Amino acid sequence: MTNDLALQAIDLVKYFPTGASKILGRPTNSVRAVDGVSLTVQKGTTLGIVGESGCGKSTLARLVTRLIDPTSGSVLLDGVDITTLSGSDLRKTRRKLQMIFQDPYSSLNPRHSIGQIISQPLAIQHIVPKGQEMARTQELMERVGLNPEHYNRYPHEFSGGQRQRIGIARALALEPTVIVADEPVSALDVSIQAQILNLLENLQKELGLSYVFIAHDLSVVRHIADQVAVMYLGKVVEIGPAADVYSRPAHPYTMALLSAVPVARPSERGNGHRIRLVGDVPSPIDPPSGCRFRTRCWKATDLCAQQEPVLAPDEAGRVVACHFPNEVPVSLGIRPS
Repeated sequence: MTNDLALQAIDLVKYFPTGASKILGRPTNSVRAVDGVSLTVQKGTTLGIVGESGCGKSTLARLVTRLIDPTSGSVLLDGVDITTLSGSDLRKTRRKLQMIFQDPYSSLNPRHSIGQIISQPLAIQHIVPKGQEMARTQELMERVGLNPEHYNRYPHEFSGGQRQRIGIARALALEPTVIVADEPVSALDVSIQAQILNLLENLQKELGLSYVFIAHDLSVVRHIADQVAVMYLGKVVEIGPAADVYSRPAHPYTMALLSAVPVARPSERGNGHRIRLVGDVPSPIDPPSGCRFRTRCWKATDLCAQQEPVLAPDEAGRVVACHFPNEVPVSLGIRPS
């Protein structure tokens, strides 16, 4: 891992066993939630991860932060494989890698005051001299836009946006280098979303943070991300600079996602039309052979069923897993890149 990489996931796999044989008691099937994902996050940048519900985004976030253990693969944080760590070594390493959760309501303990919630990591990791926890906590509250005088209040006394600020303050407490944000604004009003996004961007500039930012809202990811990875059914199908992925998508699934983004005025879409995918998302227990997207793809051929495409640079230098990238049929009315 080079010095400019903050985080690297290498061939991460996570299978969840389902059911068991009545005779042998062994799992008969597995949900292939994450199936061979490799990603890199440059220092001081944001990697956005997008995809439909159930594609494995949140599972990937929990693998990266070691909230769950991978079936196989590794995660390198500053060159150290955290999947091999345990006990005190893992606890020390986790100071550098924190998480902001999706739901600002359920991610805070309602029986603890805000001061207790934010200061608890400080007490566990012993990084602040005894007696200075309150001052450090109030400093963190002020940094994320909360009133330090509300130190003794409880989560139910705050709005959704304020609660998410509390979660951000808790994540900042241990001075991490990487923060994984799992849909941190999806439960908030649009105006509050903008405030939280601006806060995250300002913190990144001030502290040199690296983000893994997961979201359903493609507009949100476009606003905050430097690099974008598109996931489908447990795999990454396209990775590239945000500007390239949004202006010139190479994978048909990425094209379909972007065509579904609402626009304020239909005329702004130009000659492009909505790509309506046929059929449902296949089961992650029994994914299709070859390319997992082929059952819904208008480009699919026999090759797509027989051979799984691998992530590789296309002619434009973007990394895409498709046998026929960039080929947009005229009948769809999508403007070619």
